[in-house]
Amino acid sequence: MPLLSCMVTNCVYNKDELCSKGDIKVGGRDAKVADETCCDSFRDRADSPVINSMTSGCGCSSIRVDCEACSCKFNEDEKCTAREISIDGPCADRCEDTVCESFRCR
Repeated sequence: MPLLSCMVTNCVYNKDELCSKGDIKVGGRDAKVADETCCDSFRDRADSPVINSMTSGCGCSSIRVDCEACSCKFNEDEKCTAREISIDGPCADRCEDTVCESFRCR
């Protein structure tokens, strides 16, 4: 499982720049560059008050990452095999405002 850092500070699952969800899904089936990817698991903190109370635990540094970005060199059978992954989008309001900074085209 990749080590994950998350700079999407307004995601309900972000806890100290780690993900408290335990697994994420990176979207961008036809992506050729990182900006064409996104974290499909993003949920805006402002829109998710019920989830906020459920995710107050610690963040996980290593999590399972499902990945639709088939042209990424780290994608094997829609699973991320990168040692480290970084999700960015500090001002995200929706999943399309996030990006997998670790994406590398084959």
